[in-house]
Amino acid sequence: MEAVKNYYNNEAEREWQRLSNPYAQVEYKSTLHLIKKYFPEEGKILDIGSGPGRYSLALLKKGYQVSLLDLSQNELDIAKQKITEAGYTADEYYCKSALELDGFEEESFDGILIMGPMYHLHQKEDRQKVLKEAQRILKPGGKVIIAYINTWGALKASLREFPETFKDITKFEDYIKGDLSFSAEESFTETFFTTPTLALEEVEEAGYKVISYGGAESFIAGLNMQLMNLAIYMPEVYENYVCKAVEYCELPQYRDTTEHLNIIATKA
Repeated sequence: MEAVKNYYNNEAEREWQRLSNPYAQVEYKSTLHLIKKYFPEEGKILDIGSGPGRYSLALLKKGYQVSLLDLSQNELDIAKQKITEAGYTADEYYCKSALELDGFEEESFDGILIMGPMYHLHQKEDRQKVLKEAQRILKPGGKVIIAYINTWGALKASLREFPETFKDITKFEDYIKGDLSFSAEESFTETFFTTPTLALEEVEEAGYKVISYGGAESFIAGLNMQLMNLAIYMPEVYENYVCKAVEYCELPQYRDTTEHLNIIATKA
């Protein structure tokens, strides 16, 4: 995890800015939509892989008690600064890996976000450890949202972001099959990509009941330049697209082909 930790320490400020751009706002708002739809109306939330606290701050504004956990101290420092500047107070800030949940009491949280750790854990046993520990500390009836990077959506995005990968035509099949691990030299840091089918199986194997899942970018996935141009030249139309993309994020015809997959689950 050292490479991942170093990456987020170095890119902490950029991580705060990332969800501000017109395209990433779809990811951010669709995730908030799922939180509003499925989380309990009040209670204690643990934000695992909180980064600089975008979702934690939104949850605090809604009246939740929130604790943040991230392996990057720089990310947590930004989170604390932003939360304090906004006039809110989080319960705790834990500088830990998602693999270090054993210190939390059983059934102590009403809701849990796991919005980044699964992007970076190469070994299935490590991902299962995070999922099972999160289940242990989740209250009966509590909900968890688990994010994965989706190879089917990444394949679509690759045309813009990394087409050189597909000089080797066999790479297309790799993305269709999923379960891909990349080193820090091959990706933005050590990363893990998988398919919706495999991610859902993994969550169920850990003992959860899957309630639903959504594609964070919805039907706009891969169309970032078009959406960003729309935000500049036709802002009212841009807002309409974002509104409907958020509303449609769980529709099966869109959710399997987005870069980020959000699975909503509870204890089986």
